[in-house]
Amino acid sequence: MLRYTLMRLGVFAGCFVVVWGAVYSGIFPRGFGDSNFLWVLLLALVLSAPISWVVLRKERDRASVQVVQRVDRMKSNLEANRNQEDAADDTARAQEPAS
Repeated sequence: MLRYTLMRLGVFAGCFVVVWGAVYSGIFPRGFGDSNFLWVLLLALVLSAPISWVVLRKERDRASVQVVQRVDRMKSNLEANRNQEDAADDTARAQEPAS
């Protein structure tokens, strides 16, 4: 998951540099007043999202498999702990003297 996140940030950073260059060279319009940085940031975000969706598809699928495996492992550990607690409770109840 870390690898996918870093790759996504890399795509965003690349888009940010390209958009910044395009805005300051006059290809894209500048923002109003002090909002130019926010404008460049927003354009880079809008451009990087579909690029990441297409380019990082395999990496996203790989990260998804890892997350699913981790969740399944946690579920099985929780179930094992629950069964262990049930067995301990059943044993304790069996050892209590009948009143």
